[in-house]
Amino acid sequence: MGIRVAVAGASGYAGGELLRLIAGHPEFDLVAATAHRQAGAPVTAVHPQLAGLDLTFAATDPATLADADLVFLALPHGESAALAAELPESVRVVDLGADHRLRDADAWSRYYGGPHAGAWTYGLPELPGQRAAIAGATRVANTGCYAVAITLALAPLIAVGAVAPADVVVVAASGTSGAGRAAKTHLLGSEVMGDLSPYKVGAHQHVPEIKQATGATGLSLTPVLAPMPRGILATVTAVPTGDADPRAVLADAYADAPFVHLLPEGAWPHTAATAGANSCHLQATVDVDSGRVIVVSAIDNLGKGAAGQAVQNANLMLGLPETTGLSTFGVAP
Repeated sequence: MGIRVAVAGASGYAGGELLRLIAGHPEFDLVAATAHRQAGAPVTAVHPQLAGLDLTFAATDPATLADADLVFLALPHGESAALAAELPESVRVVDLGADHRLRDADAWSRYYGGPHAGAWTYGLPELPGQRAAIAGATRVANTGCYAVAITLALAPLIAVGAVAPADVVVVAASGTSGAGRAAKTHLLGSEVMGDLSPYKVGAHQHVPEIKQATGATGLSLTPVLAPMPRGILATVTAVPTGDADPRAVLADAYADAPFVHLLPEGAWPHTAATAGANSCHLQATVDVDSGRVIVVSAIDNLGKGAAGQAVQNANLMLGLPETTGLSTFGVAP
């Protein structure tokens, strides 16, 4: 028997990606996949890409999950905390929702509403000191999808004082799977195809998380819905505070990071190049007119932005190499 893992909320897009990664993981045994409305249905009725996975969705309750060594919570924001509180302390938990990401209760109330459940260890291993913190934790809060793309582009520059933390501007395009699987008119193919549209302008819920993770004190984020199923392309700009080479700063920060790739000079990130991978592709330059530092970041929002990141965190928590069961290579075309 391998390490027993379970997925709560396995009928969603992130949950389905978790099931795919767990099925190919050499150390994990999937012992339960739970859902709400889909409870009792075969997993393959919801995720036909997992043909051959002979498993039925169970109801989401603590008893179903308590026998696992580690549980992934892929539930809507605001639903993880109550379930996690009923799991034994011996069960390690990775929460893909937002419930435990923010340390500031006021920020939680402002952007999410409802009671603040408290912060867990933040699950971005590439931040200084976080690998060790995650490895020693039994409860880890996975990053938000925009948050990981932007944090990896920005955090090293702020950490060394290469850019000013008070004036960061981000425009980031995301695929439709980032909005979840629930049926919504604005996500219909006829509405999305051939169109780009901004949303939650000036008020996206990942802003306080990004500020907390990067040290930014002023951040403007404009998210854009793009006509693609998965991927995030974030363009991050900031004011330089000196003459530091942003590429050199990023190269130094991620020299030992297996999933973060600074592309060769002149090559720019593409979302398709990260599809199906747990990778982040970065490129940086300085704007010849404004002098602002520009960093472009690409990830798969269901990979490094959700399920892949969750497996990376779980590997660390369980004492495994963080790359176990994860690919750095995308699927193309």
